Amino acid sequence: MNKVTMQDIADALGISRVTVWKVFNNHSGVSASLRDSVFDKARELGYTRGIQEPARTEIEKNVSLIVSRPDSSAFWTSIIHRMAQELSFHNVNLMYTYMPSSYSDKFRMPSVLSNNTVQGAIVLNVYDEKLVHMVNKLNIPKVFLDVVPQIDPLHLNGDLILIEGYNSMYKITESVLQKGLTRIGFVGDIYYARTNLDRYQGFCQCMKDHGLAVDEKLCLTNHMGIFSYYQEISRFLDSLEEMPEAFICASDYIAHHLQVYFAENHHRIPNGIVVTGYDGSKEYSNIDGVITTADVKLDMLGKRLSMQILYRMEHAEAPFEQTLIHPSILYRDSVLYG
Repeated sequence: MNKVTMQDIADALGISRVTVWKVFNNHSGVSASLRDSVFDKARELGYTRGIQEPARTEIEKNVSLIVSRPDSSAFWTSIIHRMAQELSFHNVNLMYTYMPSSYSDKFRMPSVLSNNTVQGAIVLNVYDEKLVHMVNKLNIPKVFLDVVPQIDPLHLNGDLILIEGYNSMYKITESVLQKGLTRIGFVGDIYYARTNLDRYQGFCQCMKDHGLAVDEKLCLTNHMGIFSYYQEISRFLDSLEEMPEAFICASDYIAHHLQVYFAENHHRIPNGIVVTGYDGSKEYSNIDGVITTADVKLDMLGKRLSMQILYRMEHAEAPFEQTLIHPSILYRDSVLYG
């Protein structure tokens, strides 16, 4: 039986022999994950040249996932799963840290965030201004996905990643106008998240650029309770004497609620109505594959958040960054019926 060589290991992994040589001779320029792959493949193939595997000095680290209601939708759980997976490749544990939906005087920040247990934090789905301020004061590297519109991103003590909304919603609105529809409403709590506000502003600018005024009577943009969306949307729709020709929604979640309402009140839309969403969610079967929406790649978003916190932990003194993730638009017929 032929002896296993470095070239055999390189061929099995699809890398160069020089890279394998660097690993076994403890040279720089090879990532930790690739180094581990080389050692694993060498053991698998029975490489017995007697070159001692260098001691691994990488210390296991912990990143806190500061999140409110992580199981509220598949949107969040998909991102979280990908983050945990990606961080594990870098010997980093993702630790769940509970955050309430809204601030109360009884709430105290968990001690795990200040006792050196964690070396960084990723902040998801926290949309209470006071809670965000509390998190912002933590003396650990932080990455935020979105933020409440009441807080200037320049005041964040961490990096901010945003799903781009202004231009994306402009394009979605324009696609509706191209159908010849002009009486259009908007539904979305613009005080909830900066991304919601950006989407509303993109809608308004598109209407303006096409010489159309936004009819505020057709828009529901006020603050809505996180547990009363359907009730508040239903009351708003009930109050309209006549439905518009279309609704631009800040999310697929909202578009889903509109379709539920129309299914229960089909007499309000005898000829159907155009509804668009945002997020590209597949968890709402009544609108999945039907409406125009922005396709947010959750898998890649989770990976991007992970890579950002790894960078921030490694370069704590680097200037804070704000990153826009641009989704693609999935154009569809978007006509819903009761």
